[in-house]
Amino acid sequence: MATASHAVEIPLPATEVWDFVSNMEKWATLVPGYREHEIINDRQSTWTFAGNVGVLKKTVKVQIDIIDWIEPTKITFNLIGLTDKFTGNGYFEAVALEAEKTEMVGFLEVNAGGLVAPVLNPVFKAVLPKATTMLTERVANKIRLVQV
Repeated sequence: MATASHAVEIPLPATEVWDFVSNMEKWATLVPGYREHEIINDRQSTWTFAGNVGVLKKTVKVQIDIIDWIEPTKITFNLIGLTDKFTGNGYFEAVALEAEKTEMVGFLEVNAGGLVAPVLNPVFKAVLPKATTMLTERVANKIRLVQV
């Protein structure tokens, strides 16, 4: 199982951070390896990602299920691999530090299953920290730009 989290301070109130992260349409294209997504309903979507694993190029399709919206602080979701056997979960959390300052935390956990687990879990452990940091920073930067 691979886990990663990254925190970043944003000089805005938690409500403005929430307004952005609670709407996937605003940040979907910021996910590393993003190719496309389809919103099925307000709690479920499918996403397609592409990336390199060593010398291999891989396209992965994932179902994302929102399991909890705790306005204005946290959105939690589950991941299910549709093209590969893996599951996971994650969240964005906004923690108010001051009236005009918020810490945003991005968290991901992914676990491969089945016969591919011995191959995929080390790959997830290697790439998840960088991907989580990259996504959290991209979202924070986009929030800053949108609010300027």
